[in-house]
Amino acid sequence: MTVEHPAYRIGPIHLAPGILPRHGWSFLGAAFFSIGLVTFIAIGQTYVLTEHLKVPTAQQGSISGDLVFWTELITLALFIPAGILIDRIGRRSIYAIGLVLLGLTYALYPLAESVGDLYLYRILYACGVVTVAGALSTVLVDYPAERSRGKMVAIVGVLGGLGIVVTNQGLGALPQTLTKAGFSGDEAGLYTHLVIAGIALGVALLVALGLKGGTPVHKKDRPDVRALFVSGFAQARNPRILLSYASAFIARGDQSVNATFLVLWGSTAGIAAGMGSAEAIKTGTLIFVTAQIAALLWAPVLGPLIDRMDRVSALALCMGLAAIGNLALLFLDDPLGGNATYFFILLGIGQISVYLGGQSLIGQEAPKRERGSVIGAFNVSGAIGILLITSSGGRLFDHLDPRAPFIVVGVLNVLLFLASVYVRLKAPSPPIADDHEREHAGVH
Repeated sequence: MTVEHPAYRIGPIHLAPGILPRHGWSFLGAAFFSIGLVTFIAIGQTYVLTEHLKVPTAQQGSISGDLVFWTELITLALFIPAGILIDRIGRRSIYAIGLVLLGLTYALYPLAESVGDLYLYRILYACGVVTVAGALSTVLVDYPAERSRGKMVAIVGVLGGLGIVVTNQGLGALPQTLTKAGFSGDEAGLYTHLVIAGIALGVALLVALGLKGGTPVHKKDRPDVRALFVSGFAQARNPRILLSYASAFIARGDQSVNATFLVLWGSTAGIAAGMGSAEAIKTGTLIFVTAQIAALLWAPVLGPLIDRMDRVSALALCMGLAAIGNLALLFLDDPLGGNATYFFILLGIGQISVYLGGQSLIGQEAPKRERGSVIGAFNVSGAIGILLITSSGGRLFDHLDPRAPFIVVGVLNVLLFLASVYVRLKAPSPPIADDHEREHAGVH
């Protein structure tokens, strides 16, 4: 017997059973700001190091890498517990708490009196990143029907890219605007960070009021805490889930390298060319934003394509694009040169491709009862990627070449391309029915 259930949509996206349009629209609104709020730390930190703490530019690469390393040590310890809370308490509450923690971080950051204070504030930031990234990724798995997963991931990628452009380009330029208006460098940094903190609190309110409460599984059917704790690692026996964990390692490392070292590369090059600190940071930010604009324009092209492909084959394609983007920087000597824009476009295309491919694969493979925990393990792998790539990348940036962190990521992209081809041949994906299709066919 066929059982009819309302099949809601938002635009081209078919929603999973039980997800209302207001839940979907609220999530898209939160997704617009979330990644920008996470990544603004690179721009704000560069300004704080340069203007507030007067750290020489020759030391900023190592300090930035160490701060990221410290952050990722904390996130490594917290992603699995956060995933358990997401599965047990619900996505909405944890997501909102994470945004509040990000807001507190930005309110405190310009008050730092030493680099040591930044390490302390990074604890709050790490907690915010863990909860926001874990909840966002889990909701991204929950909300679309399987037939629309690639498109949903692409739209969230586009919105995240737009949010990065608006947050980082608009507010990244705010210190220069304020100093031109007569504010001191310290005041400009403080007011900019307070604006970001206010945005974070506003988005937390949107999440608290707009997302669906609870979890997709009834309370009596939820696994216990011990089962959730081990499930993320146990699921790695599935080679496609293991491959998606490896993709998170690269994707998060790639994203962090771009956010941290593109801004820093452009800023230090600008200062070397005689620019003031605010102008140089604005120039560095523009380079990062160029890559993000390329990413958001590419995402709606790639997303529908992923929905028509085997997800492992799609990931192989994505890794190939990322390898091209990162390794192409071997041929770029000056980030401020006239042809540099083309290289940053390739870089942005590669970054968003790996994100879309990895998220689509884990979204297909993560079991419903343990999604938060599996996404937690997925994010742990990403944290390890950031930890290893950016900590070594900061030293390579300072002592070898500003392009070195990107080349390291490019080599890893090549290795994951080969791994994707191997998994595609040795462990092909089984057919997976769409939730709506099962229901409309009367299958239970």
